[in-house]
Amino acid sequence: MPSYKLTYFDIRAFAEPARMLFHLGGVPFEDARMPTDDIVPGIQSDQFLALKEKTPFGRFPILEFDGFKIAQSAAIQRYLARKFGFAGKTPEEEAYADSIVDQMKEYIESFRPVLYAQKSGKPEEEVKKIHDDVYIPAKNNLIKILNRLLKDNKSGFLVGNGLTYADLVVADHMFTLSNIKELDSEDPTHKILKDFQEKIYGLPELKDYIKNRPERDM
Repeated sequence: MPSYKLTYFDIRAFAEPARMLFHLGGVPFEDARMPTDDIVPGIQSDQFLALKEKTPFGRFPILEFDGFKIAQSAAIQRYLARKFGFAGKTPEEEAYADSIVDQMKEYIESFRPVLYAQKSGKPEEEVKKIHDDVYIPAKNNLIKILNRLLKDNKSGFLVGNGLTYADLVVADHMFTLSNIKELDSEDPTHKILKDFQEKIYGLPELKDYIKNRPERDM
């Protein structure tokens, strides 16, 4: 069996679905975590910048095994999902799961400016303006889309009648939104997604890992 090493920051974010896939597959891996201060351009350490130069595209996470490197979170997730049986049961299901994950990555780009503004010490009113003008419309649109997907599929999963890596990506982000108070328990469309997240997190193969993993807001 290959010796896997997954390198990312000490947060969940783009690496967490891959971590969950390893646990679902029952496959050991090295979970290498870097300081979160190295996330924001302009305040990154020399050690981080030197490591970044050795990556294929200058981005993290990176999955390494047998002298091979895979960059980009969605590519890592797809590889592990196919390897461990969580990519979809047919080529059509695989493509549908991929499309959901691609949509999530597109949406998360609207979240990045808020994070960078907070981490770099921007004034509170500037952070709020970015949050309200850029992020909130994207979040509301995402919640509408995900509610429709779950309603249309009827299985309790996003794709087909079983778990795919798309469920992991969405569930973990819903957990983040709950942590940072971006989900409203009084809103039924938000509650549907919170219930979905709790269902995925309650899977027997994931429960112990989630219970014992480092606590991070995102």
